[in-house]
Amino acid sequence: MLGKLLHFSFLSVSLFFLYNAAPVASDEVTNSVGMKFTLISPGAFTMGADLNFENGDKDETPQRRVTISRPFYMGIYEVTQAEWMSVMGGANPSYFKGRTLPVETVSWDDARSFIRKLNQKEGTEKYRLPTEGEWEYSARAGTTSAYFFGDDAGSLGTYAWFGRNGGKETRPVGEKRPSPWGLYDIYGNVWEWVQDFYGDYSDAAATDPQGPSEGSTRVVRGCGWHITAVDCRSASRYGVTPESRGDALGLRLAFSAGY
Repeated sequence: MLGKLLHFSFLSVSLFFLYNAAPVASDEVTNSVGMKFTLISPGAFTMGADLNFENGDKDETPQRRVTISRPFYMGIYEVTQAEWMSVMGGANPSYFKGRTLPVETVSWDDARSFIRKLNQKEGTEKYRLPTEGEWEYSARAGTTSAYFFGDDAGSLGTYAWFGRNGGKETRPVGEKRPSPWGLYDIYGNVWEWVQDFYGDYSDAAATDPQGPSEGSTRVVRGCGWHITAVDCRSASRYGVTPESRGDALGLRLAFSAGY
């Protein structure tokens, strides 16, 4: 609640009562499971790829101006197996085992179950998957290039585990350099489920887009340990059936600021 200024006048004497304003949101928070989140400020960006300059796919077009109107928190790391097991009662679906490895072999429906149980554990309803718009906005980190570090994929290995350096397996989260907005493994390691149904883009400007209202597939973002550099770009996207599971399918959580 914003501060209030109350003005009362009596015998030409003014009394002012100024109430404390709500605390400013912290840039980084850690929840009861140990998951870390960073604050992403509102802003606008051009979503999608310009195929005249970027080796992308048709489903990344047309480009459009997207505004993210409200601040939100994005997971600094992909959800790890230790975090998953803490919430899910010890169950670990992952093919590659390791507490600090990203959890994988999880479907979109599995991700929703994890979120539901995490919300119950913390007595809240705030945790969710990011929207596709929020994901790309976060990945771009204010840039317009194919990757947040530029258009040359030669530097990708500094920031991501992917087909060229992944060694045919996942790696512990946070071993590579973070993005300019402090996110680790936003490219590579595992694909990340987002909230949206997969569908065609529109060229109409949008504010806080939620994706299509229905569909048979959900969007995954960010590329995995087995993928070529071109599919690790900020605009790269794929549609996957929500019941699909694979050793390169994981997740990263978000929640809206203000909870």
